[in-house]
Amino acid sequence: MEFDYTYKGSTTVASTAEHTRMSFAPDITREPTFFTGELGRKIEFREAISALHDVVVSDLRFKPKDKTVYKEWAARQEAIDWQFVAERRVEVAGQIRQLQDELNELYRRNSARMSSFYRARQKYFDYLYQKERDFWFVLDPVITVHPDEVFFECFSQDEASYGRLGASYEVFDRVGEFACGTTNIDYSSALYDEFQKIRTYKATRFEIDPTGFDVRTTGEADYKEVKIDLPDSWVRGFLQVSSAMSLPTVSFDLHPMDVHNLCFVLRRRREQKGPRGMCYHLAPGEPVKVVFEPWGIEVSCPRSIYTGASPEVIRVWGRRRIHILERLIPLARKFTVHLLGTGLPSFYIADLGDMSFTLGLSGWTANDWSQSGNFDLMAPRADVDEMTKLRVFAGLRQSWFETPDRLAARLGLDRATVLGALGAYTQAGRAIFDLNKRVYRVRELSREPLPLERLRFANPREEEATRFLVQKAVTVTATEAGADGEVSLRGAVKHKDKTFHPSLTVDADQRMVRAACTCNWFQQHKLFQGPCEHILALRMESARQRF
Repeated sequence: MEFDYTYKGSTTVASTAEHTRMSFAPDITREPTFFTGELGRKIEFREAISALHDVVVSDLRFKPKDKTVYKEWAARQEAIDWQFVAERRVEVAGQIRQLQDELNELYRRNSARMSSFYRARQKYFDYLYQKERDFWFVLDPVITVHPDEVFFECFSQDEASYGRLGASYEVFDRVGEFACGTTNIDYSSALYDEFQKIRTYKATRFEIDPTGFDVRTTGEADYKEVKIDLPDSWVRGFLQVSSAMSLPTVSFDLHPMDVHNLCFVLRRRREQKGPRGMCYHLAPGEPVKVVFEPWGIEVSCPRSIYTGASPEVIRVWGRRRIHILERLIPLARKFTVHLLGTGLPSFYIADLGDMSFTLGLSGWTANDWSQSGNFDLMAPRADVDEMTKLRVFAGLRQSWFETPDRLAARLGLDRATVLGALGAYTQAGRAIFDLNKRVYRVRELSREPLPLERLRFANPREEEATRFLVQKAVTVTATEAGADGEVSLRGAVKHKDKTFHPSLTVDADQRMVRAACTCNWFQQHKLFQGPCEHILALRMESARQRF
């Protein structure tokens, strides 16, 4: 999938002993989005933006060693006649000493004349180093300006970690002009080094350059066009994160020292074999306990009391990715943990006062967001007509962020309809659920509409479920409504000469909270890789009957 960006110039950093000015070059082909302000919470912002950089460069995928060169060397060693080598060693050593004396004399004579060559060579190596470092950045970060905050979003190289830094306007001492919207910014690799130079005694001005939207017929050299061909998995992963954040979670707070203790255990030990899980034991009114496998080490968190209504035992994998949070421990007031379930994604939100940092982790590192999550299939779904969806999005765009309840009341629509429309826009990359403030926000991931025909049915199970509906092979056999707004469904799906019996439960927000099926897929994977096509078909048929 190809993305086209056009920047007016490049991101620039002007630094002196008294002040630092960071000017980001936005994509001028997108809707005008700009912001200017002078940082007040300098150290907190520096550490948070550095943690975001750690997400960008994160790649914990297993990389097997290439032993081809070693095997070739070993084969050559076996073919050597070592007795002949020993006989020649003394003779060769004398020749080497004679040649070394001659080389030393030549070096002494030519050192002055070679100095310009050495300088040019070093300059070339520095250039190569910087160019190679630019490959760390898979895509220029997405930055969004809203009436209450500015937030950055990024994705890791292994597509298993998501980072979001939200900075409210209280982070800035003075805020100048700004225009709400989403844009991509020119973020060079050298900018990370400049962030490390932020100090409390230096005034730091932060701006997304508003002059980047001037239209001129001359000076075309000021504009830099960039074409990036991204795999569909990168875009699909971003959409899966947005959908997963809207699902129900088991949530609790961790004291920063408790997060430090978790990282401390992982820093001191390295597992040699599985299992490699980190198991959360949650009991109402008791401290959170975490058991590390395979060592059986239990870490009690006396400062962190679980306030949930029922006990839970949830295992997560890919635990070493939480080291990204280490830089934030001295600054965080608390960490709020949201767990979707055993083997499912988890979210860690660092409360930095006027800032928040969200780290989203897939079920485990190899199970990245794009390949096996399919959380958009579990998000709120409803058949909403196009005019109503446009009305909901226009209403959200008026305030830029809002809760579903307030938006439904303001528009005079049913809450389920609003949630269905917002879910559709979330899966289209035009909105995002803010897990920290529990609101939906306008955030258009790309300038042009995403090719949903390529992204929508990346999962063959949903395509198969749609085919079941077209063939009228789905029957809803029972519907039970609970007092808390939950609805349980049971049904039958005919496929060739077999009949499968799926069941599912959705909560008041139309989010799937439980499901089961008699098919082989569900027996093998449960919901770790999303629901099977029969569960999806049952849900889609129920929604079709309601609307």
